[in-house]
Amino acid sequence: MAELRETDPDAPVRLGRTRLTVTRLGLGTAPLGGLFAPVPAPQAHATIERAYETGLRLFDTAPLYGYGAAERRLGEVLRRHAPDTGTLATKVGRLLRAGAPPDMSQYYKGEPFYHGTPPVNPVFDFSYDGVMRSLDESLERLGLGRVDILHIHDPDNHVPEALAGAYRALNRLRADGTIAAVGVGTNRPEPVLRFAEEADVDCVLLAGRYTLLDQSGLAALSLCAQRGIAVIAGGVFNSGILAHPQAGGTFDYVPADPGVLAKALRLEAVCRRHGVPLAAAAMQFPFSHPAVASVLIGCRSPAEVDENVRLFCHDISVELWDELRRDGLIAPESPATSEGPLR
Repeated sequence: MAELRETDPDAPVRLGRTRLTVTRLGLGTAPLGGLFAPVPAPQAHATIERAYETGLRLFDTAPLYGYGAAERRLGEVLRRHAPDTGTLATKVGRLLRAGAPPDMSQYYKGEPFYHGTPPVNPVFDFSYDGVMRSLDESLERLGLGRVDILHIHDPDNHVPEALAGAYRALNRLRADGTIAAVGVGTNRPEPVLRFAEEADVDCVLLAGRYTLLDQSGLAALSLCAQRGIAVIAGGVFNSGILAHPQAGGTFDYVPADPGVLAKALRLEAVCRRHGVPLAAAAMQFPFSHPAVASVLIGCRSPAEVDENVRLFCHDISVELWDELRRDGLIAPESPATSEGPLR
């Protein structure tokens, strides 16, 4: 068997200071919970199975994803492979409750982001007791006896409550060995800075803020590197615009504005000149920062798993990164080396 290289998607790497290992590429399950469009359960199961067969061993989910559907579907597959299920992450901060009013932040123009969900709605709860209930309910949906990583999910407008309640609960769960790592999962860099400075977190999942299109999370990543906090990069396609830069493409879950689309098209043009698919550059770019341990991809089918693995392995010349920097498309302070992110 060929020896794994650090650049291989299934290469194991240590997650910061923890005892956990993750693969360079991990599977995010929001699409399998019906993000933007429903996914039939057999297709979701086959997608997870294909990721496992490919060697991916980081699986990320959350109660929010499909309002419990993603956790159930992931657990149904991983139970077939127990106990060797890899590294499993879910999230706390929302409880799923029948009869709760809809969370309108999960809608756009009256349409929900998640389709085909059960008759429950997410309710923010960053209290100590709420986190303990959330973990119990996630384990029941997963049908598994443990998770490895618990992320505090979207604490953006609730940081004081999350520090006082959720973090205290996770710190206890880590101390007694129930979980192996405490994390924060967010689409904004500001909560990452707060938790990195005020709490002992092991990892952060930062979605969409250190990508080819948006490097606004650079300061947060730099602080994580200083503190030994591992970063898992999510949203590397910025909700789709970097996979398919076209009118109507989504950025941060809603249609991209003209300025965002124009920048995505400029990025695509540079990549095309170098014979590189834009999606390949988008997946590889986050590794330009030493804090990044793994990149998550959200897939809707086995074919998408295969395609993303292929793109992750696509050879990219140093000249591409140099041109993106010269054109001002990569922040000058980004620590991309002259050898390229994955070289």
